[in-house]
Amino acid sequence: MTARRPCPPAPCPLEGYAARFDDLFGTLAQRRGFREYLTGLLDPRDRSKTLTSLAGAEPVVGARYPAVQRLQFFLSESTWDHERINDRRLELLLADPATAPHAGGALVIDDSGDREDGRATAHVGSRYLGRYGKIDRGIVTVTTLWADENLYYPLHAVPYTPAAYFPKGKNDPGFRTKLRIGAELARDARAAGVAFRAVVADAAHGDQDDFRADLSRAGLPYVVALRPKRGIRTPANDAHTPRATSSGAPFWWVSLPGSIRR
Repeated sequence: MTARRPCPPAPCPLEGYAARFDDLFGTLAQRRGFREYLTGLLDPRDRSKTLTSLAGAEPVVGARYPAVQRLQFFLSESTWDHERINDRRLELLLADPATAPHAGGALVIDDSGDREDGRATAHVGSRYLGRYGKIDRGIVTVTTLWADENLYYPLHAVPYTPAAYFPKGKNDPGFRTKLRIGAELARDARAAGVAFRAVVADAAHGDQDDFRADLSRAGLPYVVALRPKRGIRTPANDAHTPRATSSGAPFWWVSLPGSIRR
C-alpha cells in the first residue's frame, strides 16, 4: 500500500486535533481542506464567517481566489461523510473529562433560519425566520446543544426539508416536521451516550402536544416554555396560563422524575 503523502499542518495546537480525523478522509486535498476549514472557523474575523471570510479573502472579489475555490469544493463537492466527522467530534468530547457531558446538564433543542435567495440549494423554502422576524426564503436547521453552567457545545444539526420537496407533501412517509426532527435528535443524543437531566426547548416547541408526547414516549424528561395564552391543568386556585400569573414570570411545562407539571 502506498504511504500517504504528508499534509501541510494546521497551526499548533490545532494540528493535534485535526490529525484525529485524518483516517476519515481519503485524499490529501480533503485533509488539507479540513484543516483550512477549522482554521477559518477559529481565526478571529471582523465580519461574518462567509466562504471568503473563512479563507481569509476579501468579499466578492476574493471569491475567485484559489484558496476560496479550494475551500468551496471541499465543503460542497468533495466526497466525505459529514456524519462520520461529527460522530468522531462527539467521541472526542465525550472522552475528555473537561468536556464530557454529565447528568446535571441540559439538552437544548432549537432551530435557526438563514436567508437563501437561490432556488438550486436543497431545503430552501418560504417560512418564518426568527433571526429576521419575518417570513422569507431560507433554510431552517434543527439543532441540539449540550450545556451546563460552565460549558456548552453543539451535538447534531439536521436541515428541515419543506413538504413541497416530497411527492405526497406532508403525507409523504419521508416528510418530518421540525418538531419531529427535534425529538429524534434528542433520542440520538441519548443513544450516543450524552448524559443530561432534561431536554430544554422554547415555546415554539414546548407548546406543541405532539413534541412533548414524542419526548415522553422516548422516556426523556423535559422542561419547555409555554406561550402566554397556553392553558394547562392546575389546581382550581392556581393560575392556568402564563398571562394569568400575577408576577408575569414565564411558564414552563416540566416533566421530570418526581416533579409537578407547571
